[in-house]
Amino acid sequence: MTNNSEILAVNDAFYRAFEKKDIKAMGAVWSQGTGSLCIHPGWDILRGWKAISTSWQKIFKNTPYIEINTEIISVEIRDHLAYIILVENVMQVINGRKIEARSLATNIFEFLGGKWYLIHHHASPIMR
Repeated sequence: MTNNSEILAVNDAFYRAFEKKDIKAMGAVWSQGTGSLCIHPGWDILRGWKAISTSWQKIFKNTPYIEINTEIISVEIRDHLAYIILVENVMQVINGRKIEARSLATNIFEFLGGKWYLIHHHASPIMR
């Protein structure tokens, strides 16, 4: 039986790959299937790993420095699916300017081939 720590570890690996701007590590967390979905703040829905991977590469290329701290709100596990609701506290430095933002995010994971993979990420900005 899966416990919360396994799901939280995969979720943490996702955010560490994001911070390190490491597409290979990001690819190890995401399901490579066509059913994966990603919704970045202000973007259209991205479907399948190919489109999702391209989006992360663009983000990594245009983000010189980023730190992400998360506040977990809820972790739920149901058979082969799990989800985490959380707040993303994002700090970026772009053109020498520090930019801070908060997003409310949902990450959904599926247990495939003996391992948990991210199949859905949706982040929406929290307006102040």
